Amino acid sequence: MAVLAAAALLMVSGCSSDGGNGPSAKAGKSASPSAPGKSEGAAPSGGPEKGDGRAVPPDKGSVKVVSTLTEGLKSPWGVAALPGGDLLVSSRDEGTITLVAAGGGKQTLVGKVPGVAPDGEGGLLGLAVSPDGYATDHMVYAYFTTASDNRIARMLYDPKKPAGQQLGAPDTILRGIPKGSIHNGGRIAFGPDRMLYAGTGETGVTGLAQDKESLAGKILRMTPDGQPVHGNPSADSVVYSYGHRNVQGLAWDADKRLWAAEFGQDTWDELNLIEPGGNYGWPTVEGKGSKPGFVDPVAQWKTADASPSGIAYEEGSIWMAGLRGRRLWRIPLDGRERSAEPQAFLKEEYGRLRTVVAAGGGRLWLVTSDTDGRGSVDPGEDRILELKVR
Repeated sequence: MAVLAAAALLMVSGCSSDGGNGPSAKAGKSASPSAPGKSEGAAPSGGPEKGDGRAVPPDKGSVKVVSTLTEGLKSPWGVAALPGGDLLVSSRDEGTITLVAAGGGKQTLVGKVPGVAPDGEGGLLGLAVSPDGYATDHMVYAYFTTASDNRIARMLYDPKKPAGQQLGAPDTILRGIPKGSIHNGGRIAFGPDRMLYAGTGETGVTGLAQDKESLAGKILRMTPDGQPVHGNPSADSVVYSYGHRNVQGLAWDADKRLWAAEFGQDTWDELNLIEPGGNYGWPTVEGKGSKPGFVDPVAQWKTADASPSGIAYEEGSIWMAGLRGRRLWRIPLDGRERSAEPQAFLKEEYGRLRTVVAAGGGRLWLVTSDTDGRGSVDPGEDRILELKVR
């Protein structure tokens, strides 16, 4: 009964869920596709060098909305970029994967993932393709909620088949991640080491985050077959770090360091530098606690300003999408630390922001998230925006 009561309390707390706090005005969302946006906060060129000779990004960055790639997406969540640049996009609530052409934004239904059971923040969440293996195996990896758990499966993608019939049967590589109506995590990504990483949530049962035997409230590291990796903190476990509340953002910097964004409860959201075996404090610590045995975040925000989901690394900075905060954050890095204060862009212009994907050359794809039941839905939503950043 105590556990159930704690879960119920979390569900009604200010930022206990997926960054939801009701509709809000969105100044720039009605722009037509391909309409250019404004440039914000132009930065001076150049900058000091890091110890490794790489230039530190300028303290102030800039963001320009170049175009709207596509619109009319329903509850978009995960995005995986294919080698040619096209995007695979998951629908959390419909359980489908759609191909969005990088040139022109045409949408093609790839297929529906069997076994997805949407529930609150659960459903079809993260997507990933192996940067090395996809060219030969054509496998798409998905993190999704079923009737009994969250799991990760891979499916053969065959674009030569008819639209809607291009997915093979799921091959489950990891099952038994606890599920809930809140805090399911769900982001997956292949790292520079060619291993698959996943961010999970503690489902509202806070004690699971500190339980190393549970897969909830963790960052997981596994082989493409779902097996523990040599070098993990425990040889027989996929658990890589623990003490997390709800991880929905994973990205690596130019020096192959792993960064993760995490929802706080009522006080602080976090950007963390992930170390193997690190304890990130939840539920004992939220934000910077400076307590022995816990890893403090590199940056933190009030929950009303962020509620972070996806992150990406581009132009020397981490770029973080905010749901409740309805803005895109830039966090410039100098090695293991931030080099300047975080800077916000696009505040209240495009609504809730779910996923950000690096496209190279100072470009990002940014996915909005107003059809997830917590935003005010305007005609054409949700969208993928093309950004030019520095």
